[in-house]
Amino acid sequence: MKKPFQKSRIPEQNAFVVKELVAPYFDKNWHFHPEYQLFWVKKGRGTRFVGDDMRAFKENDLVFTGPNLPHLWRNDLEYFEKGSPLETQGIVVYFPEDFIGEDLMAKEEFEELKVLLEKAAMGLEVVGRTNQEVRPLLEALVRKKGLGRIIGLLEILQRLARSTEISTIVNAGYMNTNKESEKDRMSKVYAFVMDHFQRSVKLEEVADLINMSSSSFSRYFKSRMNKSFSDFLSEVRIGHACKLLQRENMNISEISYECGFQTLSNFNKQFKERMKMTPMSYKKDFLQRYG
Repeated sequence: MKKPFQKSRIPEQNAFVVKELVAPYFDKNWHFHPEYQLFWVKKGRGTRFVGDDMRAFKENDLVFTGPNLPHLWRNDLEYFEKGSPLETQGIVVYFPEDFIGEDLMAKEEFEELKVLLEKAAMGLEVVGRTNQEVRPLLEALVRKKGLGRIIGLLEILQRLARSTEISTIVNAGYMNTNKESEKDRMSKVYAFVMDHFQRSVKLEEVADLINMSSSSFSRYFKSRMNKSFSDFLSEVRIGHACKLLQRENMNISEISYECGFQTLSNFNKQFKERMKMTPMSYKKDFLQRYG
C-alpha cells in the first residue's frame, strides 16, 4: 500500500525542495517546521487546520505558511476507509528562512518579498486569478532544474507579493506556543477528534490519551489553540455539517446525528452561532450559489 507523504529536511546541497505528492491521503499528523511552505491541493478534500483556524479544503486550495506555523490537511473520513479508491494529489514547496540570505534581503529590491514573508507568519490563503496563475507555475517548477528552478520560485513569490487576492488565515495575536516535543501530543488530540467527533467525546478521555488531568488538559489546549477544547470540537462538527448540507440528501435531523450532536436543538443553536444562519438557510444559500 502507498504511504502518505512525510516531510523531510531540505538536503544540504539544495536551496529548497519542490515535490509532487500522490498518496491515498495527505500527511495526517499535525506538525510545524522551520521552513516556509507553499502547498497546492490538486486533488483531495477534507479539513484544513492552520494555527488556530479550521476550515474545509478541496481541489485548488493554495496556502503559504511561515516558519513554525502549525498545520494539517486532514482528509475526510472516507479517504481512510479500507479499500477506498480515493486518492490525493498536491505540490508542496518548502524553503528555509535564509533562502535569500540576510544581506541580500536587506536590499531595496527585496522589500516586497520581505513584506510577503512577514505576512506568511499568519498563513496566507491564495484565491482568485492569482491562484489560477500560480498553479501552472508550480506544475512547471517541479520539472525545472538548476538556476531555472530558483528563478521559477522567485517568479511565484513575486506574484504572491504583488497580489491583492491573498488573505491571512490565523487570528490576530495568535502565537505558536507549542514545543517541538509536543508535536506527537497534539497530533494525537487532532487524530482522536477527527476519528471520533461523530460520537459523544468526553474531555476526560482526550486528557487520558495524553496522560493529563482534565483541568490541566483544558488549560494546555486553550493556551496552544487560542480556544477551548469544546469550541474546537464544535467547530469540527459544524464544519462536517456544512459538508453534508452541501453534498448529501439528508434531512437536518440526520445531519445533526451524523455530526455527533446529542439533540437537534443544540445542533441548530450551535450552527446558527457559528455560521450566522440556520442549517436550512445555509443549504438553500449554497444551492442558490452553486446548485
